[in-house]
Amino acid sequence: MSLEVLPEHALHQRFEDLKGVEHHKNELITELLRRMDSLSNEYQQMSLDHQRETQFNRDGQVREHQLKNELRKLQSFMDRDPFVSVLIDGDGMIFEDELIGKGELGGKEAATKLWNAIKDHMHEKLPDIPSECIIVTRIYANLKGLADVCYKSGIVERTSTIEDFYRGFTGSKILFDFVDVGHGKDRADEKITELFKLHLSDYHCHHIYFGCSHDNGYARLLEQYTEPTLTTRITLVEGVPFEKELKLLQSQYSSVRFDDLFRPGKINIYNASQPVPSQSIRTSSDASRVPFYQSPYQPMIGDSNPSPAPSNNTSAMNPKASSWASTATAAAQLVSPPATPSPAASQPVSSKDIPRNKYGQRVDPPVVYDKEVVNRVRNLKLCNVHFLRKDCQYSPCSHDHYYKITKNELTSLKSIARNVPCYFGSECDDPKCIYGHK
Repeated sequence: MSLEVLPEHALHQRFEDLKGVEHHKNELITELLRRMDSLSNEYQQMSLDHQRETQFNRDGQVREHQLKNELRKLQSFMDRDPFVSVLIDGDGMIFEDELIGKGELGGKEAATKLWNAIKDHMHEKLPDIPSECIIVTRIYANLKGLADVCYKSGIVERTSTIEDFYRGFTGSKILFDFVDVGHGKDRADEKITELFKLHLSDYHCHHIYFGCSHDNGYARLLEQYTEPTLTTRITLVEGVPFEKELKLLQSQYSSVRFDDLFRPGKINIYNASQPVPSQSIRTSSDASRVPFYQSPYQPMIGDSNPSPAPSNNTSAMNPKASSWASTATAAAQLVSPPATPSPAASQPVSSKDIPRNKYGQRVDPPVVYDKEVVNRVRNLKLCNVHFLRKDCQYSPCSHDHYYKITKNELTSLKSIARNVPCYFGSECDDPKCIYGHK
């Protein structure tokens, strides 16, 4: 078989054709290799990303588990020791006379009654509060002033009975406390206000029972918390009827009255049928008398249980006071001091002349005084009642009645007297009252 001999140019053509095929083959191989390298890099990157995501998910699951444990612990901590706060201004929210008269036993009985009343109210009106809620009670008051008022009004025979009462109240329950704030204007108010704010922002405190019905000043506090989420956590406790401004806010809060626990009316240190005398009642035989007027915040002078005045009104002023005969016998044993100079008779002042604001609250006119004179007058131990009211009933009186006081000193003495708050506050209607009013 003979082979066909191709022309030379044909061989060259075929060679060129083969070269083109080889070129396309090389290009294909090169492209494939490039794509393979790219995919390999992408795979490596995705593999790293996948490993990172896997690690992140694993760490996230571990962290989620830790957070859930912490949340459970935190929730358990927040649910621990739930309590209800009972805040009472004891200067105006005063327990019933029968309880106070029993002294320490009455204090224990009052604490038990209050605890039971709060528990019953929570069960009936606040079912969302845990049944194991602790009741924390704080009563703030001026113990000395309160004791003097209760003694003068005949509720107790001795001022120490009030101390016994609150000792029994405090000792009956671990978290029931009476706090004596001492003398000074707004001391009880300030402490109660700050504790109210603290407990209202405390998650553990589920509810606040607020005993403040006698004082319009607390309206300023309550006006700051009118959001429904807050008002539902507050219950106003009524003793005496709510004052005017508190009455306006009462619709925004729930309120409760605990019968047979707190007095429904204010204490009147004078008999209802007997007006406050404006002049001293002097007899030849009474060397020891109970003053008809004395601020409950002014310390008693001399004996903490002075003998009652031998007058027909003594039994009305203090039904538990000693008899006239025993008083006269005790008075006879005293040596009367030189007669106190009788001050010039002052013009009678009507309660209508008392300055009041648009809400009917008593306001004290401003007094301009010299601090140096005030400091000097403080050390003189002058009798405030004698120089400012002109009707001191003490005989003998341990404070000076004979000092020749100047006009500036009298003004300073008036300023000093106003530092002692009047028990009746802005509701006081005694035209001759020398003490401070809100």
